Amino acid sequence: MENGEINLINLAQHFSDEEKAREFVEKLRWPDGPVCPHCGVVNNAYRLMPTDSKKGKHVRPGVWKCGGCREQFTVTVGTIFEDSHIPLSKWLLAYHLLCASKKGMSAHQLHRMLKVTYRSAWFMAHRIRYTMTQEPLSLKLEGIIEIDDTWIGGRLRRGRTREEAQENRRNRVANKASVVSVLQGGGRVQSMHVQRVTAENLKPIVEQMVAEDAHVMTDSANALVGALKPRKHDRVNHNAGEYARYEEGVCITTNSVEGFFGLLKRGINGVYHHVGQQHLHRYLSEFDYRYNSRKETDSMRTVHALQSTTGKRLMLRDSRLPN
Repeated sequence: MENGEINLINLAQHFSDEEKAREFVEKLRWPDGPVCPHCGVVNNAYRLMPTDSKKGKHVRPGVWKCGGCREQFTVTVGTIFEDSHIPLSKWLLAYHLLCASKKGMSAHQLHRMLKVTYRSAWFMAHRIRYTMTQEPLSLKLEGIIEIDDTWIGGRLRRGRTREEAQENRRNRVANKASVVSVLQGGGRVQSMHVQRVTAENLKPIVEQMVAEDAHVMTDSANALVGALKPRKHDRVNHNAGEYARYEEGVCITTNSVEGFFGLLKRGINGVYHHVGQQHLHRYLSEFDYRYNSRKETDSMRTVHALQSTTGKRLMLRDSRLPN
């Protein structure tokens, strides 16, 4: 592959063949030789060659046999691809499309481009988002931290009666989900869906993610005040038209996390249109992953996502469960 870069041209030219796609995944997953998923022995396996028999091919392509435990395996065992009937070449295309599209790509679009059923495309996208899930922070975030919340979702349908219409106007967020994001200045962001934005709900999040000597910046909402102590805390008053100010050479603002919310909402509203609350956490993982790898090329972002497929399985019944 030219320059080792993953793009649509290279994927179409080099990975339209299933064997080449499988060899690429093998090199990506096993840089030091095949690893047996059953006993963990490295580079002590040999490839079984397909042979013809009366019933057809005796061994399907891509099967390895471990020299230690004598078990057979393929490169997809123990990954998000295991037991999938969708060709690896289409999986590679799906990964690249989701990683390279700044605001995401709908399952309907994947269904049309990859020539798979909508049900398959929907499940593929959810499995890809599952591999994009960030691991828990090994260290708490330090320095300047921006924390903010937003609402995700559309408006309620217009009521059929005057009473229903009045109730919908009174409760404008009944059809929306609250999302809280913690963003380190110039660094990573982590978002989570919370049922209610209260100090009681936010305090465990802050304690887990934000160092006590961090400088936290929020808007004028009061929910975070009790959750941030004893951390240094500055606020900007959006209601008064204030979005940034300088104090002792430090810019007090939440513009970075607001910019992330802009990407998130344009993707949810413009590409996905509707996101069920039971699936919202997976979409947040997708947008967090792309934002945190924003300084990487589309090729490296795709490679890193593919390297996260090991040890992760998501069954269809599990993908329908609430978070």
